[in-house]
Amino acid sequence: MSLTEPTVADLLVRCLEREGVRFVFGLPGEENILFTDAVSRSSSIRYVLVRHEQAASFMAEIYGRITGQAGVCSSTLGPGAINLLLGTADATTNSTPVVAISAQVGLNRIYKESHQSVDLVSMFDPVTKWSALVPNAAAVPEMMRKAFKLAQTERPGAVYLAVPEDVESMAVPAPLVPLAVNVPRPDEPSQSQIDRAVQVLLSSQRPVVLAGHGAARAGAGEALIRFSEHLGLPVATTFHGKGVFPDDHPNALGSVGFMHHDYVNFGFDEADVIISVGYELQEFDPVRINPEGDKRILHLSRFPAEVDNHYTVEVGVQADLGRTLDALSRATDRRFDRATSGERIRGLLAGELARGAADDSFPLIPQRIVADTRAALGRHDIVLADTGAVKMWMARLYPTFEPNTCLLSNGLSTMAFSVPGAIGAKLARPQSRVLAAVGDGAFLMNSQEIETALRERVPIAILVWVDDAYGLIKWKMEMELGHSTATGFTNPDFVAYAESFGACGIRITEAGQLLPALREALAADTVSVIACPVDYSENLRLTESLGELDGPF
Repeated sequence: MSLTEPTVADLLVRCLEREGVRFVFGLPGEENILFTDAVSRSSSIRYVLVRHEQAASFMAEIYGRITGQAGVCSSTLGPGAINLLLGTADATTNSTPVVAISAQVGLNRIYKESHQSVDLVSMFDPVTKWSALVPNAAAVPEMMRKAFKLAQTERPGAVYLAVPEDVESMAVPAPLVPLAVNVPRPDEPSQSQIDRAVQVLLSSQRPVVLAGHGAARAGAGEALIRFSEHLGLPVATTFHGKGVFPDDHPNALGSVGFMHHDYVNFGFDEADVIISVGYELQEFDPVRINPEGDKRILHLSRFPAEVDNHYTVEVGVQADLGRTLDALSRATDRRFDRATSGERIRGLLAGELARGAADDSFPLIPQRIVADTRAALGRHDIVLADTGAVKMWMARLYPTFEPNTCLLSNGLSTMAFSVPGAIGAKLARPQSRVLAAVGDGAFLMNSQEIETALRERVPIAILVWVDDAYGLIKWKMEMELGHSTATGFTNPDFVAYAESFGACGIRITEAGQLLPALREALAADTVSVIACPVDYSENLRLTESLGELDGPF
């Protein structure tokens, strides 16, 4: 084969270019050097070299979540591909478009026991929308177009392609070119289903709206506001839906999904109809808002609902969410004027945050950290709240005003996505400031990507909530067992650790230092790591106080 003759590797990159891919997050190996080299020669795609394949998958996931276009991650075969598995599974469970591409052993030995040979297609199959092996050059254009179409079509998710080493180096016949990209048009709702949904609304007394991740993906925020205002309905969001309905809107209830019966749950306790807008059962168990299974449910989505005893759909409308909401608004003039039912709920959340903002104790209470984080970030800026106790506090208390500005993993709820994810977020939306809020346990799982951010000149801020323990597990143990075990550990000096990479390290030693430190880190054109001690004794106080609340509100 001539070195100038186009190969499958070149064709793969041409297909990526046709799909509008701007970044490939990856770590190359011996078996995909031609693909990596072909990406490096692309005039429109930037290869972002990472320090761990797991981080590449998280970067691709967050990039895909923010842009709606599939994020792409790449690795070698065997262990490299297996390392891509976690973020790939996280993307599928979080309904996020990702295309994962790895090398595989050559076809000349894949049928027998051989070095680094693992059945990767079977391994990825349960956690992707499609998992396949590229058998030859002729299959590339169709398989690549199918991969992106499946990844980006509702319900979005991850797709995996394995490229055997000998296939990657195959010559490409001249007629083979990437396929055209066709984007489906938004679909109109069925009028008969709209009529049925209106009848449910007309016969209801206390409806409440639940907006999920699908509403954010669909860009249905403006239509949701119009719908809420037209009918006078309160709106709660899932953790994944945070921001699709602004928390400073007078009809906002806040976010539901906390492990305990939180304030927002009372808005559902008194409801007789739940209008579900882009909610997916994987976001949280519907038993939390419909424990008796007696509430009537309108399911507005792009696809049918999963079957669950506590989510029995009376009417389902599968169409573009914005168009569906506008059609429902046009079809009825009834007003419920139920927005005032959320005033106490909003007041309780705001009061808790205000008390936290005024608390100068050290180590800082979680409410103070959340309040200062909100004060430091603008409406359009992005915070990624990693899995753990930090996620619980941020998800329930952090006021969010736009979709995809408070990002969590709530499908798989995997730890350690936030630091690499912050890199993907900044590349997806460079005009926004980006903060990773992460517990000390999760931080050290992928902290090596500080070097990636510095090398790639991607300025991000990292706020480490330091408690020397796996705080959420400790919280759960103490609630259920009365004690905790196997949750504590020791940490390095985080400031010295950050500085060893060439990043800026900041240590918080009193409460008043946090907000200025956050503002300094977010304004810096580099990577900054802030180590902030947190007092998680507030965890049990919170669950005890919530247990004493009486509803309905």
